[in-house]
Formats: sequence, structure tokens, C-alpha cells
Amino acid sequence: MSLMNGYDYGSRASILPDMGPVVFVVDDDISIRESLEALIRFEGWQVETFASAYDFLARPRTLVPSCLVLDVSLPDVSGLDLQKLVANDRDDMPIIFVTGYADVPTTVQAMKAGAIEFLTKPFDNSVLLEAIQHAIDRSHAALEEEAELRELRDCYGSLSAREREVMTLVVSGLLNKQVGGELGISEITVKAHRGRVMRKMKACSLANLVNIATRLHHAPTARG
Repeated sequence: MSLMNGYDYGSRASILPDMGPVVFVVDDDISIRESLEALIRFEGWQVETFASAYDFLARPRTLVPSCLVLDVSLPDVSGLDLQKLVANDRDDMPIIFVTGYADVPTTVQAMKAGAIEFLTKPFDNSVLLEAIQHAIDRSHAALEEEAELRELRDCYGSLSAREREVMTLVVSGLLNKQVGGELGISEITVKAHRGRVMRKMKACSLANLVNIATRLHHAPTARG
């Protein structure tokens, strides 16, 4: 069974609210792992190191800001293949590539796939640390967005079928009277449903409700 087809990386997650940002390092060179671990820990970040992609994937997901410092060449699967797998399930985990040899096609492929940095060994420590800080900031923002969307989905899930119909028509721009005509109910009933929709969705205005509906419509499917 292939790694890409047989491993559901997003299926497990551990929520550690008291844990700070985590920097994951995947490199098969023990001297590099130890050096990076010391450097990253000295900066005050949590750090976990792995010798292979499989070792990293065996570690359950943590719902805290994080990033992955990833070697291109690994013993079990390439860093580029691991990047694809992580990107499918963890858009909140930016990737920083490090390699002993960087050719143009590999660099371009990694950056096009979303890597935020591609460093050739030996690299300037300050450049790596700056990239890590940028990655952690991006991860934090992504997790906040995911939490907000989860709350919006919960609010939407609390609506009745009729309230969802009213919400859909209201955010499309119809007036209460027009909504009533579409659904075959009175304007007063529409107002009552609309009021409950606003309360349940925690919307302070029609514009806010439209924005919420847009976010829910364009948001990716929730992951487990």
C-alpha cells in the first residue's frame, strides 16, 4: 500500500490548549536534527524531530500553531511527496524545505506547492528562524480561521430547515415580502424566522449575515 493512498493523516488529532507553537523537523541526518533541535529550542519554541516521513506521520496531529522543517531527500518517501500529503490535510502547517542540493525544478515544484522557504545547507540560522516565525504566524492565523468556521458551521447546524430557507433567500437580496411569496408564508412569519436566524448565527446586521453566508459557502469541507 502506498503512503499517499494508504495513510489518512487528518484522521487523528490531539488538542493541547496549554502547548505553545511546535516546530517539526524531518531529516534523516541525525547531526542536522540535533543541531536544528538545539537552535529552535534556544529560541523558545517546542521542537520535535523525526528521521523519516513515516515517523512523522505516526505522530497525531496537534491543534496548535506549527510548521514543518523538511528535508527534500528522505529514506522512505521524498519530501515533495510528504508535502503533498500534509498540504491535503494540514493547510495550517506551513513547510520550510532544507536540502543539501537544490536544483531549479525541485525548488520550483516545492514553492508552487506552497512551501514558504527553500534553503540550501549550510544556511544562515537567522534566515531559518525568520522563516519559522513567519510560518508560525501563518499557522496561528489559519487555526483561528478554522475555529471561526467551525463555530459558524455549528450555528448554521442549529437552524431549522425553514430558517435555512429564509436565510438563503434573505442573503440573496430578497425583501421579507418577497421571501414570504417564495415560501408561501406571511411577511410576519418571515420576520420571526429572520430574527431567529440573526440570533442563532450571531449576526449583528444583514451585511454581517451575508458575509457569514459567503464564508460558509466558500469554506472547505470540515476535516475530522
